[in-house]
Amino acid sequence: MARRHAIKLATREFATKGAAKAYFSAMLRRYKSGDRVNNEDGKDLASLLQRHPRAAEKIGPGIDHFEVMSADYNTQCFWVVRTDETMERFSYPTCIGPESKD
Repeated sequence: MARRHAIKLATREFATKGAAKAYFSAMLRRYKSGDRVNNEDGKDLASLLQRHPRAAEKIGPGIDHFEVMSADYNTQCFWVVRTDETMERFSYPTCIGPESKD
């Protein structure tokens, strides 16, 4: 039987990686391309982004807020808007997946 891997963020905890992916997938679907993510969801995304394998690069000088924007293949993804007004997209599955910082 496969081992369950809990995902612990500063803002919440998920019993499994699947539960975390489902939560952030649903969050992404709540927004349209070009929308700014609300502050409550932004707290979860900031906590999640800390798990990204290249978190320091993605965060840069600091996080101002998050937006949902178009991505490849007619999809959308989360973008971090930094305090210097530059933007960087990131994949929530990468933050949860095997290459993430556990």
